[in-house]
Amino acid sequence: MKKINVIGGGFAGVEAAWQAARAGAQVRLFEMRPVKQTPAHRTDKLAEIVCSNSLKSDEPGSAPYLLKEELRRAGSLVMEVAAATKVPAGAALAVDRHKFAELITREIESNPNIELVREEAKEIREDEITIIATGPLSSDALTAEIMKITGSEQLYFYDAIAPIVAADSVDRSVAFLAARYGKGGDDYLNCPFNEEQYAIFYDALINAQSVPLQRFEDTRWFEACLPIEELARRGVDTPRFGPMKPVGLVDPRTGREPYAAVQLRQENLMADAYSLVGFQNHLRYGEQARVLRLIPGMERAEFIQFGQIHRNTYICSPRVLAATMQMRERPNIFFAGQITGVEGYVESVAMGWLAGVNAARLAAGDVLIEAPRLSAIGALARYVSRTETKNFQPVNITFALLEPLAEDERRRVRRKRDRHELQVNLALKEWDAWLQQNQNREPALQASV
Repeated sequence: MKKINVIGGGFAGVEAAWQAARAGAQVRLFEMRPVKQTPAHRTDKLAEIVCSNSLKSDEPGSAPYLLKEELRRAGSLVMEVAAATKVPAGAALAVDRHKFAELITREIESNPNIELVREEAKEIREDEITIIATGPLSSDALTAEIMKITGSEQLYFYDAIAPIVAADSVDRSVAFLAARYGKGGDDYLNCPFNEEQYAIFYDALINAQSVPLQRFEDTRWFEACLPIEELARRGVDTPRFGPMKPVGLVDPRTGREPYAAVQLRQENLMADAYSLVGFQNHLRYGEQARVLRLIPGMERAEFIQFGQIHRNTYICSPRVLAATMQMRERPNIFFAGQITGVEGYVESVAMGWLAGVNAARLAAGDVLIEAPRLSAIGALARYVSRTETKNFQPVNITFALLEPLAEDERRRVRRKRDRHELQVNLALKEWDAWLQQNQNREPALQASV
């Protein structure tokens, strides 16, 4: 069996390397950190989380749950480590970012079929099987190489990171513990606004000074991850119907829903740090401190991390990729993760899983596989390989991407929620049968948290 190169030690890269190694392939996993750092990373750990520590909803019957469950049933390394390092987050799956990265790194380093190479990969050899999983922060040298082999200009968008505050710096006489509609327990700290407080905060937010973007570049925000100040500029009530919506939250001091609310999500198992949900931004650090301390309960907030902004890159995948994650014109080269045009941690893992499985099959001389028709992984693979290229944008998994129900099933099942549950159940039934046909072995974590 030929060796497989995996370039990039993020979510997609570690999953691809793990799955290829699990299939018996010898893998070289290239990670340039700490030899060369990126604008967003801080450590040398694999699968370091630089944005939110939430892997989004894990509520049964939802599209994100379906994607996670497919990966769990397929023996995903990332999903196993996420389960081992999870922290309270209501109906969402959130992890202790430091323990998560540490355990992923130990698992990769202890796998006898994986060689971890700490150096920058600057070229891609077409006579070797290579998975490119460098994510949205590819180095300049590798970006130039990717542009050369894909034959088109890189697309890009700007992504932003939410601030993190010390838990003991939040005033608990103002902020209260609750989850929306009580789902998952009292896992969030909630900072409530009255109408006057919201007006003061809103005015300060839209007038705060931002960090300037690089010259000669258009601003192309990803709609699902807009900076809070950009969202606010769309209208005074826009944040109140977005990340600051108060619905489902009852302030115990008043017995009513507040006018608006900021939710803080636990960052780690020690519960000594909280991130501001939906408050990714690109304000100057001094401005962030000034404006965010106008949030009730955060007047004396101590910031562990300020919001940041970085440029993300991705290829126009439908022009070059098959649903196997393999390049159509260069069959030894695979792409995986955010660079393919999926958005989100678990979506990146899914594309890494598929690329790793297929790279190992190519190395062994086996037929490559496509994920089944009804599955969430199949839906993402179809999107990045077959969608319209005129305005190709990154996507998260949603029911809009999934194969719709048959007409008779739509007539029989009236409620949208029931339809979604039926889609999930049918997809998982098909997924289990497909796995039984294509996959027999299950991995086990070697390291402990």
